[in-house]
Amino acid sequence: MERSGALARLGEAYDVLVVGGGATGLGVAVDAAARGYRTLVVEGRDFAQGTSSRSTKLVHGGVRYLQQGNVGLVREALHERGLLLRNAPHLARELCFLLPAYKWWERPFYGLGLALYDLLAGSLKLTPTRVVDARTAVALAPTIRQAGLQGGVLYSDAQFDDARLAIILARTARERGAALLNYAPVRALLKTAGRVSGAVVADEVGGGEHAVRARVVVNATGVFSDTIRRMDDPAAEEIIAVSQGIHLVLDRSFLPGETAILVPHTDDGRVIFIIPWQGRALVGTTDTPMLAPTVEPTALASEVAYVLEHAGRYLAKRPTPADVLSVFAGLRPLVQGKGGRTATLSRDHALLLSDAGLVTIAGGKWTTYRRMAQDTVDLAAKAAGLPARPCLTASLRLYGADGPHGRWREFGATPGEIAAYEARYPGELHPNLPYSLAMAAYVIEREMAVKVEDVLSRRLRALILDARAALAVAPRVAHLMAALQGHDAAWERSELAAFRALASRYMVEQSEAEVTADG
Repeated sequence: MERSGALARLGEAYDVLVVGGGATGLGVAVDAAARGYRTLVVEGRDFAQGTSSRSTKLVHGGVRYLQQGNVGLVREALHERGLLLRNAPHLARELCFLLPAYKWWERPFYGLGLALYDLLAGSLKLTPTRVVDARTAVALAPTIRQAGLQGGVLYSDAQFDDARLAIILARTARERGAALLNYAPVRALLKTAGRVSGAVVADEVGGGEHAVRARVVVNATGVFSDTIRRMDDPAAEEIIAVSQGIHLVLDRSFLPGETAILVPHTDDGRVIFIIPWQGRALVGTTDTPMLAPTVEPTALASEVAYVLEHAGRYLAKRPTPADVLSVFAGLRPLVQGKGGRTATLSRDHALLLSDAGLVTIAGGKWTTYRRMAQDTVDLAAKAAGLPARPCLTASLRLYGADGPHGRWREFGATPGEIAAYEARYPGELHPNLPYSLAMAAYVIEREMAVKVEDVLSRRLRALILDARAALAVAPRVAHLMAALQGHDAAWERSELAAFRALASRYMVEQSEAEVTADG
């Protein structure tokens, strides 16, 4: 993927213009391009820079939604989980979860509910749920709190790398003929005879604005959906409520095995996951209502304390702020509903078609991105009068699915590409990071990275795995980017300053200091 090639295509006439390059927008692009519609995606910042790179990294039906009685959402999500495992084996894998029981009745109660979870997955179910005794529970999760442990229930879900999946979706869409451009915010919508017929798109890298024409525009901007809707209709009512969730990244010693732990009881009724991920333990999440979306959300000190407290109730060794390698915050685009707490609002997706023909897809979650895209393209094609064509993504293998599945498995690189980059760029990035210099060079050249942040936060997950290690390698990455992309020393200095400011927000001490300063 290259920005120059995408810029050169902005003058084409498109069937579908997708605004938003996160999970939803990229899913729509794959679906539309696979059906043969001429498709363009524009993203105001980097691909998956918002919510789509800040998830719990799970592909799951949602145990909490089963508890709430939302059987339809759970069934759909479990079906989509199975499709993703089949179509992207290089990105998603089965993960076993232990639901611990500390009261005598919890094991049969949880076991019954999770047996229904298996049943709802149908033919795409994973390893069957089983009830285990205390000895087996400890063998699976050696660091679990053992006092009073009665055993638990072991069930299966799946996990993935959200930002890597986003990039692979972008490459899949590109392979199918779509054009994609990051750092290209929409400044205004174009209208012809009262109908939305395109958008004015800015190029924040090279400068200038471009008028892009399309038969239908899809608003897939997540928490910023209402902003685009008001470009169409200034009187449009808000449909998005914003909720913040944070995750802490701890050393693997807090969860040394390959089994995740689901914390079933929290003070606000949410569940918390403690998950082995990329050689670390990932813990989250919170549910904090926010007044408005922000480009770079920051974890609150109260949220950090909440996650540490609840994780500590279920771990033999209680984590402290000093144990946190990185903390990141994400915003959920919840569809507005009645009731005060965001935990009660819908994760179901909603489709809207304005009087002027703007299609908005709102809500949803990573697990159901493909089904959301299918519904969106169905509506968009009908609204624009495009020829009806069937959705192909249920069986569409994603870019790189059939490639090498070793250390490079999530990049979709060919054996020849891997060998060439490793020969040219030998060595590791940092002893505390699972990435090589060759991987950094590959994503810089092949994955439309514009900033140091793009490389260290999303193409590679260094910033969320270990913020201090990412900060340590930033000068090396900036120098490599400058050499490969033709930037000067002033660009390097500017990028390093920006990355240092960003990395400070991923460290617990800075998050707490900021909250204190803000009162």
